[in-house]
Amino acid sequence: MSNHSGERAAQRIRLGVILVVLVALALGSFWVLQALRRNGDQTPVERPRGKPDYYLENFSYVKMAVTGLPRYDVSGTRMVHYPIDDSFEITKPVVHSLDAARPPMELYSDTARVTDDQTQIHMYGNANAIRGAVKGNPPLHLVSQYLLLLPDDEIVKTDKAVAMTMGTTTLNGVGMIANNATQEVQLLGSVRGHYEPTAKKR
Repeated sequence: MSNHSGERAAQRIRLGVILVVLVALALGSFWVLQALRRNGDQTPVERPRGKPDYYLENFSYVKMAVTGLPRYDVSGTRMVHYPIDDSFEITKPVVHSLDAARPPMELYSDTARVTDDQTQIHMYGNANAIRGAVKGNPPLHLVSQYLLLLPDDEIVKTDKAVAMTMGTTTLNGVGMIANNATQEVQLLGSVRGHYEPTAKKR
């Protein structure tokens, strides 16, 4: 009898140990699962980028004014259209103003993004704006890593560092607004300048 009682007690102890281990494993698995779920909830979901619906290579197009006259033209090596926001991405863009009543202006950069119903052209990387000579004044040359062109208003502006050269005068600053219609240029901060007088003719 005592032997059978001892064996039963030993079996109960073994069963108890096994149950404790199984419960511990179950609780551990539940904790790991909950931790994974929490981590999964905290992981940001990547939103799919809009896909282009068409592209053009070695293109050129002219934007017309409401008067029916050409306003400006845009050319580049590649243009991609994104229908999700009706924007365009352009490689090696070149923009020319075509308004005969205003000084000629040319802009170019590494890339550009055209947004807001083609009323804004964001020019990125080695962005240059050149206004032709007017009323005896030499050409104006602007250089920055970013220029925003508002073609309908013929305004160029930036919030980045910009260098401006006009004849023998060079100005550097941060932030700029240039209005081709009024022929006014404003440097908004950290302005430094250099002027080299031209040699007098004898």
